[in-house]
Amino acid sequence: MTQPKAPLLAENEKRDIAPALLEPIEYRKSGLSLNHIIGCPLDCAYCVRHLFHNYEMKQPHRITDDETAASMLVSHKYFQPNITPLQIFNRATDPFLPTVKPHLFRVAELLDQRGLTNHLLIITRSRVSIDDCNRLNAIKNLKITLLVTYSGIDDKRVEPIDSNIAIKTLTRAHEMAENYRVVLYWRPLVSGLNDSPSHIKRALQLATHAHATVFTGLFFREEIQSYYRKMGLPEPVNLPARRKILVRSLEDRILTEWHKTGRGPPLFRKTSCAVSFAHRLSDYNGHYGIRELCDICPVDQIRRCADAFRKPEAQAIADLALSLGASAIPTIDDRAIQTSGLNEEPRYFMQHTFGYQVHDIRHPHLPHRHGRAEIGWTDEPESRTSSSED
Repeated sequence: MTQPKAPLLAENEKRDIAPALLEPIEYRKSGLSLNHIIGCPLDCAYCVRHLFHNYEMKQPHRITDDETAASMLVSHKYFQPNITPLQIFNRATDPFLPTVKPHLFRVAELLDQRGLTNHLLIITRSRVSIDDCNRLNAIKNLKITLLVTYSGIDDKRVEPIDSNIAIKTLTRAHEMAENYRVVLYWRPLVSGLNDSPSHIKRALQLATHAHATVFTGLFFREEIQSYYRKMGLPEPVNLPARRKILVRSLEDRILTEWHKTGRGPPLFRKTSCAVSFAHRLSDYNGHYGIRELCDICPVDQIRRCADAFRKPEAQAIADLALSLGASAIPTIDDRAIQTSGLNEEPRYFMQHTFGYQVHDIRHPHLPHRHGRAEIGWTDEPESRTSSSED
């Protein structure tokens, strides 16, 4: 039986789409992201599609065909074979929606046929079938990671999709995993919504059905706040923030409960740390330089990252940064490279090239805050400056 596919977006329909969504490739922190299908019916209130004013498009549509999309990806100026981590359909749809997954598998197979060994991250909260797992196992070269999003949020106004779907996907995918790995993507954690002791215990129990677990907070930008107010939803915080919100007290409670389990299964603060651990590799984002991030990592993983960690030469950093448009020669210390005049995409390109953290000097990553919004960590209000994921 032929799987239905997402219809192609007509040229006249593109006039009403945000230009950013019509550009199918974006460099995000966890990789070069391919999004040539837009539209999603899942209706999660906190969806980043609000930022593109595309939340009302419920039926997935293709911007272009899969062959063109795959070619665009590997010919992108920032793509490095076997180095650049990749993501697919993580911005404007869910990759396992019935009309989307034929395109997911087609692109993955096209990339795999090239013999590429890059990471490919696939994030979903939808149903993943036995046949889907078999097709993922058939990918031989790419390092596939299925990140199953689970929050346990009970308020259907905020997250209409049944969390049991993610639970079934997680357990099935983990049980069948051979050539791919499964990460429990425990998100978004929101104080007062899904942070009760029972919520935390349930998620840690689910973590036994994954190769690794990463926990993270909520993006709450002005566009998302506007939607919450329009729909009369309870706002998680009073101010929007440019970084994910996860307050210190909630992290402390999660780690306290995790310690009661004997520090297992493996728990991580950063996506790339969980993905790398699941594949028994060092972290491709160079988080080892931010040592306080590693205080919950398994000893074996710390050794892997330590063995691979190299401080880049200052001249190599300067040459690359200036060629990418930096306004000044970067500085480097044992934690990170600090740049001026570079937006997210060239910074992430540098980060994956060197395997070393690259930060914008305007937005410092303060010790022990793990790159999160300052809400819940300080009395100072978070800036409303809009940005991508730092």
